[in-house]
Amino acid sequence: MQGFTTTKEALGAARARMEKSVEDLRREVSTLRTGRANVGLLDHIRADYHGTPMPINQLGTLTVPDPTLILISPWDRAVVPLIEKAVLSSDLGLNPASDGRVIRIPIPPLTEERRKDLVKHLHRILENHRTAIRGVRHEIKEAVERLEKEKKISEDDRARSLEELEKVTHQETKKLEDLSAAKEKEILEVK
Repeated sequence: MQGFTTTKEALGAARARMEKSVEDLRREVSTLRTGRANVGLLDHIRADYHGTPMPINQLGTLTVPDPTLILISPWDRAVVPLIEKAVLSSDLGLNPASDGRVIRIPIPPLTEERRKDLVKHLHRILENHRTAIRGVRHEIKEAVERLEKEKKISEDDRARSLEELEKVTHQETKKLEDLSAAKEKEILEVK
C-alpha cells in the first residue's frame, strides 16, 4: 500500500492501475481463438532460439493470407522446426505444416462445444480483471480515508474523491465488459 500525500495522487494511481488491468484483458482476449486466423493467437508462444525463448513474431514474418490460415516465414530456415515444435506444444491445439521454408498453420473451425468452453474461459478472465479493479478501488478508498483521518484532507474532499473513485471504477469496469462482450460475440459467430 502506497502512502499518498494527496487525493490527486491516489486517484491518478487508481486510474493508471485500472487502465493497466483493461490493457491486460485486451492482450489476453486477443490470444483466444475465434475460428478465424489472427496472428495475435501466437503472441504468447516462444521458440527456443540458441537457448533463448523468443517470441515467434521476432523470428519471422507472420501473415494471414486467408481467414483460415496463418503463414510464418522465418528469417532463418534453421528455426522452422523450432517454431513448429513450439506451436505444436502450445495449448492452442494447432497443427503446423512446413515445407522447410515456410510454416502453414491451418485454423480449424470451432465446434459448438469448444465455443461454449471459450466463452466460459473468457468469463473467468473477465471476472479476474473485475476483481483486480475492485481490489484497486478498495486500496485507494482506504488510502483516501486515511488521508482524512490524518487531517490531510477535509471530509468534503474525501467525499468528492470517493465519488470520483467510483466514477473511474465504473468507467474501467465498463471497458472490461465491452471488450469481453465484443470477444464473446466474435467467438460465438459462426462463419
